Parts: sequence; C-alpha cells; structure tokens
Amino acid sequence: MSKQNASQKRPEFYDAAVRKQRLGMTHGDALATLKALNAYPVLPLDYALVLKAVALKEKFQISYWDAAILAAARQLGCEKVFSEDLNDGQDYDGVRVDNPFRGL
Repeated sequence: MSKQNASQKRPEFYDAAVRKQRLGMTHGDALATLKALNAYPVLPLDYALVLKAVALKEKFQISYWDAAILAAARQLGCEKVFSEDLNDGQDYDGVRVDNPFRGL
C-alpha cells in the first residue's frame, strides 16, 4: 500500500481529529501527526484528476470531494483510504475505504 495521499486529506484529518472529543487528540497531537504526514508526497489536483473524480462521483453517487480523494489515491497506487464519510469496507474502483473511527 502506498503511503502517499491527496492534499485535502491532511486538513480533513486535522479537523476531524480535534473536533471529535472521543479521539482524545489535542491540537498538539494532531499537529504532530500532520508533521509526520509531511514526509509523504502529495498529488496535485489537475484537469485529468478532476475528470476522474467527476466520473467516480457519478458512478458511486458520492460527493465530488470524496471522489477526488479516491481518484488521487488510485492514481498514486493506494489500495486503501481512511475516511469517515464514505462507506466503510466498500471498494471504489480498486480503492477500499476503512473508517478509522469505527468502533469509537
């Protein structure tokens, strides 16, 4: 599994981490995680990726932004995406979703 990710996942992670009290993450914890993620490359959003995202949006009836994350993950060779917004365990054209907050 690739450890690369789309740039929009980082702010989404931070927001969810500090907003969800059940996680027990402080601003400092979330910031330290973001700094660790900085070691991995980020895929820029270009026209081809936008078109792939639009196709995934239509195919799976999901938001454009979720589709963009999936399209970027697929282009980077990722087999798994962590998301609380998509269906846990579902395969979206070769990218499986795991909800990191499942069971919390």
